[in-house]
Amino acid sequence: MIRKMPLIKIQPDEEVFEIGRNQTVLQASLDAGIAHTHACGGRARCSTCRILITEGLEYCAPRNPLEETLAQKLGFPQDIRLACQTKVAADIAMRRLVLDIEDEHLASDQVKFGKIGEEKFFAILFSDIRGFTKLSETMLPYDVIYILNRYFQAMGEVVDLHDGMINNFMGDGFMALFGINDPDRAAENSVRAALGMIEALEQLNSRIELLFANPLKVGIGIHYGTVILGAVGTRQQKNITAIGDAVNFASRIESANKEFGTTILVSTDIYQLVRNQVTISSTPKEAKIRGKTGTYCLYEIVDILPDLSVNNHNSNSVNLSDHNYINLNKKPNNQFYKIWQLLQTKIF
Repeated sequence: MIRKMPLIKIQPDEEVFEIGRNQTVLQASLDAGIAHTHACGGRARCSTCRILITEGLEYCAPRNPLEETLAQKLGFPQDIRLACQTKVAADIAMRRLVLDIEDEHLASDQVKFGKIGEEKFFAILFSDIRGFTKLSETMLPYDVIYILNRYFQAMGEVVDLHDGMINNFMGDGFMALFGINDPDRAAENSVRAALGMIEALEQLNSRIELLFANPLKVGIGIHYGTVILGAVGTRQQKNITAIGDAVNFASRIESANKEFGTTILVSTDIYQLVRNQVTISSTPKEAKIRGKTGTYCLYEIVDILPDLSVNNHNSNSVNLSDHNYINLNKKPNNQFYKIWQLLQTKIF
């Protein structure tokens, strides 16, 4: 008795067709009249033929080197396969994942930007200028943009100095991520950046007060947790962004500064990672966080020990002549004066 060829059940087309022993799933699908997208012509370059194996994954041949390379780049789980490379030994059920031109564009963008929806641990820092909306109502539009650009430039220099990345600007605030290049020091770098931002702001305020009389004040909140990282936006403009509960929590911590009259608040997760390096102002703050039940302990950070890492390349405590700590109540150190001078040459 001649054994029949394996059958493929495909969704959402609700069709069943045979596949030859040496055929790929894509070839069999096209032979059956299925409009199976394959923008690169079946060469494992675009991933638009991707399928979800819903039954019979064990009957699919292992990924070949071409498919494995693209799957690693895009972070595919084992049940997401490229139809153009997959061969089967017995019946399977699958679902096409790219169904129209918009899906095709999204798949192509994923190849361009890499993994989408990847979950990682980061330290998330939120910063917001206090009372800026009210202040801006008394200023000319040009002055509002001028101050914001000076502020973002100064803060961005500090974030970058501590291996962080400003991920999103929101009015007069921003979100920064730490842990992309140095995940083991994500929490420490985020706290050093926060303290450095306050020192840099003092330098910036020395100029702003001359021009507008009112110095800027900020609130900073930091949390450590998992976020979903990926490229989000339209085909014309995509930005790498982070979403998730940890991001929302960090934002709420920043807002809690208003309630407690503080400047830098961090979550318990951050504090546990840096507790041997920092000084807090007092006992933990018991805070109710909007959108969450119960109360949460928040810690106000005011000092951190000097960075003793190799070359001290990203320390914001270099050349302190009279203090072994960075302190919010002391004048900016020499390094931030150098940063200020650098900003002057870049902007004026």
